[in-house]
Amino acid sequence: MQHLEHLCKDKKLKAIIDLQQPCVLQKKKQVWLHLCASIMSQQLSTKVADVIYNRFLNLFPKRKPTLQSVIDLPFETLRGIGLSNAKTNYVKNVCEFFLKENITDAMLHKMDNEELINYLTQIKGVGQWTVEMILMFTLGREDILALDDLGIQQGMIKLYKIKAENKKVLREKMLKHAQNWSPYRTYACRYLWGWKDAPTPKGD
Repeated sequence: MQHLEHLCKDKKLKAIIDLQQPCVLQKKKQVWLHLCASIMSQQLSTKVADVIYNRFLNLFPKRKPTLQSVIDLPFETLRGIGLSNAKTNYVKNVCEFFLKENITDAMLHKMDNEELINYLTQIKGVGQWTVEMILMFTLGREDILALDDLGIQQGMIKLYKIKAENKKVLREKMLKHAQNWSPYRTYACRYLWGWKDAPTPKGD
């Protein structure tokens, strides 16, 4: 695997990669639905997010929502599955934007990363972090660095013993370390998340 060979040149990163299964990126269909799921999961634990997303799917015949069926759903029905007012609005905003712009998965797959971030962050409620998660987990892009993700920040501070007096300095130091990971920064982020969430081995 090319990405492993490249990332393992960073000895500190190699140490945490060796503790994990090789990461595989996937390209998934129905990007709009993954975007809605990402909005629903914000600031929630994975477990709670899964419960809410399953409640969402259960609102539709055969658990298969369409853009129009989400738009047509009464506001209070969406609120009733555990979404805040804001998240309910944001989910509807996504569906309305995708329908109005007639967006297909193929169209999104053709866009480059920056173009996609600029395009999808036009939707109220969709920020850069949300689109970065879509680029990584839904579109399978290999070179995304989630600079503003708390887990990545904590992981890099821990791994590289980064000392930063403010966010600007932290971002600069993170970018410097991550330069060596390019063009496989998505994989590095995935390994960092996996390591940060795993129990610390003795002698670490």
